[in-house]
Amino acid sequence: MDVIVCLKQVPDTETKIKINPEGTGIVTEGIKYVMNPYDEYAVEEALKIKEKFGGTVTIISMGPARVVDAIRNALAMGADEGVHLNDPAFEGSDSFTTAKILSKVIKDMKYDLILTGKQAMDFDCSQVFGCLAELLELPYVSVVTGLEISADGKTAIAKRETEGGVEEIIQMPLPAVVAAQKGLNEPRYASLPGIMKAKKKVIKEINLTTLGMTASEVGEAGSKMKTKNFQLPPERKAGKKIEGEPPEAVKEIVRMLHDEAKLI
Repeated sequence: MDVIVCLKQVPDTETKIKINPEGTGIVTEGIKYVMNPYDEYAVEEALKIKEKFGGTVTIISMGPARVVDAIRNALAMGADEGVHLNDPAFEGSDSFTTAKILSKVIKDMKYDLILTGKQAMDFDCSQVFGCLAELLELPYVSVVTGLEISADGKTAIAKRETEGGVEEIIQMPLPAVVAAQKGLNEPRYASLPGIMKAKKKVIKEINLTTLGMTASEVGEAGSKMKTKNFQLPPERKAGKKIEGEPPEAVKEIVRMLHDEAKLI
């Protein structure tokens, strides 16, 4: 089977985010970027499918030059080739525009399955996979914690999380778009031989001209969503420490919840 993984590079979750003085975005200097954690599950699942059925795994990622590091990481894990969507005009693309750019590339590729993470850890929109599926006219399922491909590669059964802890089981024809959730698998570490091999693997670069699109169709100009400004959440107020023996402390807590917090 030929599997495509759409991958995003995001700031490390341990990074302290700062808003730039203009309020138009974050301060990018000094930030460590990593592969989006949910996309790691997508890469691992693609590799497991390749090991079982054969075929290829292709990584597609959009962003500036630094994105190559994330693509190389996936190649070191065992993916076969990468596609880097790199053009200044792509900057500022929202979920829909990102999906439109991805669909332009993917529609002419050979694939049996498209895997993504269920969301990106930076903007948390969780929309790209759905938009991509609609543009490619494919079925899709999200928040997937289990995936089983039929022996003939024509259908798949996905297990997905729902609110309340209920598990849904969905059968779908392939090709399809599947968005991975934590628990789908345990992503492997890149081995030293894998890292060395990744340096020789092909990463194809595609820009706006190659896609045959115009600047008005991508980036902020082509986006449906407009961002007005960025703000950090207000700092949390310091808590209160209740002194005294447990019976008296409990009475004081109840009083505070009733008189001050107005919760009871």
